[in-house]
Amino acid sequence: MTFLETAWDGLKHLLGVKDNKAALRAIFEPVAIVLVTFASTTAIAQPFYVPSGSMQPTLAIGDAFVAAKYPYGYSRYSVPFGIGPAAKGRLLQTMPQQGDVVVFRLPRDPSQTYIKRVIGLPGDRVQMIDGRLWINGKELSLASDGQGKDEAEDGTITDAPRFVETLPNGVKHPIYKWGWDGPGDNTRLFIVPAGHMFMMGDNRDNSLDSRWSEEQQGVGFVPVENLVGRAEFVVGSYDFLNAHAFWTWIGEFRLSRVFNGVK
Repeated sequence: MTFLETAWDGLKHLLGVKDNKAALRAIFEPVAIVLVTFASTTAIAQPFYVPSGSMQPTLAIGDAFVAAKYPYGYSRYSVPFGIGPAAKGRLLQTMPQQGDVVVFRLPRDPSQTYIKRVIGLPGDRVQMIDGRLWINGKELSLASDGQGKDEAEDGTITDAPRFVETLPNGVKHPIYKWGWDGPGDNTRLFIVPAGHMFMMGDNRDNSLDSRWSEEQQGVGFVPVENLVGRAEFVVGSYDFLNAHAFWTWIGEFRLSRVFNGVK
């Protein structure tokens, strides 16, 4: 008996099978499952989790959502762990639209994954003046929309002023806005470079985004290459910040958020 035959018999013994077909099935079935899972999370969709309140009221702390990979094409960041060569463009590239909620790798630290709303595309001029967003020299429409529930990172929930903002392409989306003279309410004029995007959080006074540069430990302009996918819908939501006593744990599941679209 050759070394390979001895090794094969030993492997069958470890797998608890006797014939060759059963051994091959025992080996290749889990391999196939891994390959299908890898392919689906690379090419189709991937689940993510929201750890902060920067995208409230659109996404709550504790939301689990699915991001579609295919809308913008593919780059090295479409692959788990960012495996692959760097490139300025994307395979089958399509640019996002203003108002899309996207997942991307943080330019200054690609190991970190962020989610924000696309506000500016290449060539756009973006500025905050007295807490109002201006794009290409025009102040965006902002309509009062009552009150919302803003959850802080310590679990405290506070009534927050809610507004609906209308982007130049007609997309309407909600924001929380507490004041009009905070650190991010009066900025310089940003001109979005080619191949980049300008991102902002919907919780305008509690979002570290493109209003702050990489040198300020912010987001800065985001290269198109860094896109991971477009947020599509919430698949689960749990208010872990307020799940203190074990008998309250079940009540912290937010079933009303499940299958909500991300818009």
